[in-house]
Amino acid sequence: MRKPRPRSLQWVLVRRLILLQAATFVAFIGLLVAILTIAQPRLIIDNEAAIKHLSEAVARTANGDLIVRDTEELRAFREDFPNLWFVIRDADGHVVRHGSIPAAYEAAGGELLTNIGRATLRFDQGDRRPEAALANVDTDVGRVQILASSISSRDENDGLEVEINVDVEMAKDANGDPEWLRVLPVLALLILCLLLPIILVMGVATLVTTPAVVRRSLAGLVSTADQAGRIDIDNRAVQLETAQVPTEIAPMVHAFNNALSRLDEGYDQRNRFLTDAAHELRTPIAILRTRAELLQEDPQSARLRKDIERLSHLTQQLLDRQVLEHGAGTREVVDLVALAKTLAADFAPLAFEAGYELAFEAKATRPVPVSIHVQQVEQAVANLLRNAVEHGGNRGTITVLVDARGGIEIHDEGPGIPLDECERVFEPFYRLRPRSSGAGLGLNLAREIARLHGGRIDILYGSWSGARIRLQLPMLDANHPAALLTANV
Repeated sequence: MRKPRPRSLQWVLVRRLILLQAATFVAFIGLLVAILTIAQPRLIIDNEAAIKHLSEAVARTANGDLIVRDTEELRAFREDFPNLWFVIRDADGHVVRHGSIPAAYEAAGGELLTNIGRATLRFDQGDRRPEAALANVDTDVGRVQILASSISSRDENDGLEVEINVDVEMAKDANGDPEWLRVLPVLALLILCLLLPIILVMGVATLVTTPAVVRRSLAGLVSTADQAGRIDIDNRAVQLETAQVPTEIAPMVHAFNNALSRLDEGYDQRNRFLTDAAHELRTPIAILRTRAELLQEDPQSARLRKDIERLSHLTQQLLDRQVLEHGAGTREVVDLVALAKTLAADFAPLAFEAGYELAFEAKATRPVPVSIHVQQVEQAVANLLRNAVEHGGNRGTITVLVDARGGIEIHDEGPGIPLDECERVFEPFYRLRPRSSGAGLGLNLAREIARLHGGRIDILYGSWSGARIRLQLPMLDANHPAALLTANV
């Protein structure tokens, strides 16, 4: 079963917003169509409305002449359009006129205009004569031709003039009913052609704007995440800022801050316990050492004294480990070559007593200035040398090598460190060989000192025999005043 891949919030929002907008728009169109289907409204412009009211109001006198009755609808229409004019004719030549009729429309008629159903009469764009509607309609008095307009000049239009023309013709059967099986696919295609561009525009707009909106909205969260990424063991008491975090995510940040506080408190409690325990152990260890020295010289007493020394060394390492948590004063600029040479000389007797020769090599032709806590780095190198003495097989040569890049290497000719153990040997209290006399804190303490100095410790592998461990420290810039001073000493 494949592990699910993490999803991008902005692309999830983009997809869902596009689908939501499309669904909302389609639902709106469907609701609008349903309302129009139920209400069946008639959209009539002014001139068409005039013809409708006139066709309902036209009548004849007893002599057969055409008249226009003053119906309520026509009266209301005249109040809205006081400049209404019209010409109504029938097939027998009867005519009724009203209003200020433009001369161009006085001669309207003829066979063509008699046979058409409806028409809109208009002039060129620059002509100020008004548009008019012409219709041949069946009324209560027979078929008549009505020519009408709600204005007598285009100058009477105020504001924006909008014209919309929609002509829809549907396939019908012999009885005049729509053939829906033929109409519906075309109607669906027409609706799709109308909706698809709108949906595409909305989708593209969402696709472009949503990532920017998400990035802007989550900018504070990104800053908080960067701050969280910089938290480590040295600044574990840091609290993440919540001022710029979105309200919905603020509870998670608060919970994270509370977790950091609890972890920091637990870490401090553990450190205090270890420090107190190490201090409490020093007194009984000192008493044991004194009493062991009073014993008669025999193998058992020698072994006891050795175990006491091991316990004393472990206690001191625990104290040294806790001291690192509280710093070690100011740094000093020293020559790494001179420092390593002094440490090699100090360890030479111990190495000789254990059956080794100790050699020192300097690949740097000039001083190598580094800014360090001298006591801590001395302790780290001493731990590496003790590790070589203990695990070097009590034979061969232990070499201390310094190069011009700020590195100190400790070489031995023992069995070495297996590749699959190269990380575990730095874990606290881990011993590569359980029966060894070490406590398993030396390499861990050395790596911690290197980390606090901005350096690192690596186990080197190659065709050689034995173990090679490199302590790398950051060097001062060659133009640094302290570095120049060290180089001139």
